Amino acid sequence: MAAGVVLAAVGGDHLAGEPPARLHPVALFGRLVGPIDREWRAPRLVGSVAAVGLPLFAAVAVALAVWLAGDIAPLAGGVIAALILFSTISLRLLCTTAGDVLAQTDTDLAGAREALLALAGRDAADLSAAHVRSAAVESVAENLSDGFLAPLVGFGVASVVAGWWLSPGVTLPAATAAAAWIKAVNTMDSMVGYRSKPVGWAAARLDDLVMWVPARLTALAISAAALSPDPVLTGRRWARLPASPNAGWPMATLAAALGVRLEKPGHYTLNSVAALPTTAEGHYGVTLVGRAGWLTALATVVIVGV
Repeated sequence: MAAGVVLAAVGGDHLAGEPPARLHPVALFGRLVGPIDREWRAPRLVGSVAAVGLPLFAAVAVALAVWLAGDIAPLAGGVIAALILFSTISLRLLCTTAGDVLAQTDTDLAGAREALLALAGRDAADLSAAHVRSAAVESVAENLSDGFLAPLVGFGVASVVAGWWLSPGVTLPAATAAAAWIKAVNTMDSMVGYRSKPVGWAAARLDDLVMWVPARLTALAISAAALSPDPVLTGRRWARLPASPNAGWPMATLAAALGVRLEKPGHYTLNSVAALPTTAEGHYGVTLVGRAGWLTALATVVIVGV
């Protein structure tokens, strides 16, 4: 059942992309997070309670939905689980958006700068075409980890562990809850996990902890997609240059795989001896990310199917 859920979720992402925003469970969760993003007398305390409580609430709600549906009919539980897992992953939209940004750098730099905002939360107003391409490549690598691999692998690992210790009827709800919890943690970090927001301190620290393993697995997946161990072995030298303890791993690995420099001016430079990516190199980077995503999906199917 779990392998079928993964195949259905990944297939749905490939065929349909994102659910409508008004119905997207992640957007609905964002409405729960929104009210905490304001001034508080004890912002770290409020943020800590929210960082623990809101993702846990999402996970419990998901587990109950899958369990209740499965109690009615096993197939119904599988369908609900597939829909929820589908809502936690995004590969098609990620690659399509990055490809559109890269294409526009040759014909419409202003449009490329504006489109980049859907990928990277940085001020793009003064970025050159080459730096826009760099930002797109960096973001597609980082978001592969946050928006695809982490919830998918979380589902797979939880499915195996729950299968060892829990009854069959609880395994699928537990696995789906794990994917939802990871996505909720990451969503909170993306909304409030900034240095300028004390209320987001706990959300950012929790996301750093949760994403430690997925970021490094993403680097391995990108290297595997490039059919060589060299990108991850070379990229690890630059992986700690960004302030994030995790984001540098997939970005540095992709920089090494492409043989390009990836740079956020004033913050970090990965592979400083190379040139910034051309449009063709950027598109190949997106291809590698897509390939790495499919390899991850295949590995998850194998893990849960064993």
